[in-house]
Amino acid sequence: MEDILITIQQWVPVDVFVGLTVASIVGFIGSLIAIPWILIRLPSDYFDTRVPRHWMKDHHPVLRLVGLIIKNVVGVVFFMAGFLMLFLPGQGLLTMLIGISLMDFPNKRKLEAKIVGQHTIFHAINTMRHKFNRLPLTLEPDPKK
Repeated sequence: MEDILITIQQWVPVDVFVGLTVASIVGFIGSLIAIPWILIRLPSDYFDTRVPRHWMKDHHPVLRLVGLIIKNVVGVVFFMAGFLMLFLPGQGLLTMLIGISLMDFPNKRKLEAKIVGQHTIFHAINTMRHKFNRLPLTLEPDPKK
């Protein structure tokens, strides 16, 4: 074990290593708070591709553009943090899902529905929503079934 620490210290300065450790702990605690908070506030049909979504539809075009830019930047941050949490402590897949939900790109809704449609993720989200007396998520029925 000591050999591993010496090898790591040769490549990564101690200050950087401590900073990464602190950031990992903060990210882990932050994800434990933020992810459930976001997921229980979503409408139950949010991931149903049959239901149209119009974000800031009735706002001034400049305000809408600024809002979309901010929303996409926050989405990229969440997605990157979720990717890192696949290797560090945290709720990686759920954090990546939040990031994807905030970003705008072609076929995003289909990707979201496919991710949320995974049994373990769908069950985890609905269990969390049930604890806070929220309706379970609904998805478009799979045409293959």
